[in-house]
Amino acid sequence: MSGNVVELLDLVARWVHVIAGIMWIGNSLLFNWLDRNLKPATGSSKTPRPVGTIWLLHSGGFYYVEKTLLDGAPLPAPLHWFRWQAYTTWMSGIALLLVVYYAGGRAVLEDSSINALTHAQAVAVGVGAIVGGLVLYELTQQFIAPRAPRIATFLWIGGLTVIAIALTQLLSGRAAFLHVGAMLGSIMAANVADTIVPSQRLLVASVAHGDGGDPAISARAKRVSIHNNYLTFPVIVLMVSGHFAAVYTHRWNWLLLLVLIAGGAAVRHLLNIRFAWLAWKPALGAVMIVTVGVLYALLQAGPGAAIIVDANAGAPVSFAAARHVIDRRCGACHSARPSDVSLGVTPAGVMFDTPDQIIALAARIRERAVVQRTMPAGNRTMMTDQERALLGRWVEQGAKLSP
Repeated sequence: MSGNVVELLDLVARWVHVIAGIMWIGNSLLFNWLDRNLKPATGSSKTPRPVGTIWLLHSGGFYYVEKTLLDGAPLPAPLHWFRWQAYTTWMSGIALLLVVYYAGGRAVLEDSSINALTHAQAVAVGVGAIVGGLVLYELTQQFIAPRAPRIATFLWIGGLTVIAIALTQLLSGRAAFLHVGAMLGSIMAANVADTIVPSQRLLVASVAHGDGGDPAISARAKRVSIHNNYLTFPVIVLMVSGHFAAVYTHRWNWLLLLVLIAGGAAVRHLLNIRFAWLAWKPALGAVMIVTVGVLYALLQAGPGAAIIVDANAGAPVSFAAARHVIDRRCGACHSARPSDVSLGVTPAGVMFDTPDQIIALAARIRERAVVQRTMPAGNRTMMTDQERALLGRWVEQGAKLSP
């Protein structure tokens, strides 16, 4: 399959994924907000046993929303369901995993500097983590949570921690972060397919037979809907984390990953309880400051990518020597006419065909090839530590065209 075809598939799947995700998360946040702001229904309600009502102002008009279990009332038509946003988000996400990591090879899944896995083994690890996390969640929710919800939560958080650490020790850092996000997203989609939609079908069937909706069924659907609500912020940050190599390449990347998840869930919690807690604003500010502060402290205090020991520190490096390394190790992809298009045609538009292009990107070369060591991707061109050190010295000496 040509690089252009793979890149087009990546674009289309990503486009659909983002749009569907916005719709799904938007619905989740809106309905959660509605439930927390409903006012007790008045005597003017037109439906039996109303749970609550609310007035909204949007797009130049007033909207009246009422939540009810339709106790004895006929089933309204048309009845709008919200499920395909979730299904489309999940299916397009799986398509992205196939195109980007599993089959298309547009991003590095395995990394020999982390663990010597074959591509097939790395795919098995990624898929196994998604499936294993989903199974663990379902087991704790079905068999433990009904009797001991705190124990279920403890077991799930413990399992999540183990999976996160294992992935960062087996896959490339970027792939590990994304697979944890994919696992959480799969749990959210499974909650819709396995609990929320079946519960809604039972409610519809009950009302269609002339009975009112069972509050227990409604509560079961709402419980996992709240779970999804808490997972939205962590999933979003993990999906965008691939743009921040300093985080996912860090030696403590598993800890940074868990801090991002905890911080996102904590912010979501405070936004959920803000209607019943007057001190939510300072608490929200404190959580955000602490989360960012912990991330900064870990990035500063902990060791980053492996430090290269340069036996020739201080020795002058000519542009010709630096360019020789770049041509051998980087030019296959980063060229106007790349010989390797598996990662797309000229990834990120970065080209090293001319001296001016190389010098203009000298700082970026040092950051990605020397400091973070994320380039070449998966070290597929086998850049050596000595070559990385040479590039680092050339940049530190001013990245000059002439000696």
